[in-house]
Amino acid sequence: MSSIKDRQRAAARARLEKEMAERSAAARKRRQRQAIFGSAAAVILIAGAAFFVIRALKKDEKTEAAGPPAGTVNCTWTPVDEASGGKVKDVGLPPANVPNTGSAVLTFDTGLGVIAADIDLAKTPCTGASYKHLAEQKFLDNTKCHRLVNKEGFRVLQCGDPFATGEGYRDTDGQGGPSYTMAEENLPTDTEKPYPAGSIAMANTGMPNSTGSQFFIVAEDTQLPANYTLLGTITKGLDIVQEVVKAGDDGKFEPNPGGGRPKKELLIKTMTVS
Repeated sequence: MSSIKDRQRAAARARLEKEMAERSAAARKRRQRQAIFGSAAAVILIAGAAFFVIRALKKDEKTEAAGPPAGTVNCTWTPVDEASGGKVKDVGLPPANVPNTGSAVLTFDTGLGVIAADIDLAKTPCTGASYKHLAEQKFLDNTKCHRLVNKEGFRVLQCGDPFATGEGYRDTDGQGGPSYTMAEENLPTDTEKPYPAGSIAMANTGMPNSTGSQFFIVAEDTQLPANYTLLGTITKGLDIVQEVVKAGDDGKFEPNPGGGRPKKELLIKTMTVS
């Protein structure tokens, strides 16, 4: 009798041990599968992240290589302050990306009549954009032309200082400008007539990238080094400029840089660019 019970207990113990071994093996397999799936998911996540990073980098490279949109150009505006010399009127910066096709009309409503000029934006996109920005800021409203040169082969009227205002002239007239400068554009290649009558050209300090807001209107063909941006061509009012130049100057700036203050005042009441 006891022998039969012993065999039954042994058989039951064997079955229990087998079941426990099978459960242990099944649990081990589940853990292995979870570990494999977890590792695979991590690899997928890493691969996905790498894909998007590479795609973003390629997109940036493509955008950079493509450059500005068609019909536009990027301009560089160099901020300046009074520590660099001169007087500065802060008007912020023009847009970095501007049109380089088409044309614009620059108009001065002056105390002596209207002076208008055409600007070719294909040749002077950044200078044209600068003047549009300055016009929107009323930068040169109620300012006067502060310098005149009336010599054989060199007759020009210079304007564009935002501080040249009020009655009479000041010693500081001609020292003012905006809170930025820009590179020169459209430098003349015609060595015989680099600055023909009716031209509007930009003054600068003589250093590269020093163009600001000051400009000079050429009353007759003038020989100057080709260092000054040719901004536009007068289409109306050149006779007004010629009258002011003919009236002469006071010789204030002789012998260097030459000329003086206009004897016949030209007040710019408003400037617009359209």
